[in-house]
Amino acid sequence: MVRVTLPKTEYEQLKRQAEAYRRFAARLFELAIRDPIEEVVEDFRKTNLYTKDFLKDLESGLRKSSYAKKYGNQTAKKRS
Repeated sequence: MVRVTLPKTEYEQLKRQAEAYRRFAARLFELAIRDPIEEVVEDFRKTNLYTKDFLKDLESGLRKSSYAKKYGNQTAKKRS
């Protein structure tokens, strides 16, 4: 490991910036996907680029995902 020496004030500033970035990134990624699974699959279906088997696997995978289990009840309202 390489040792780096820097002034304590610079270290404290970098530490604050890193923590701010961590909080920002956590919030950003927490809210990244809020569409209901049905809408996500329907958006893929509308492109006419994917097979029925792929769409079925996509929906199954989304339903089994840890994200859906954790945030599934917090999805956004359906789009009009």
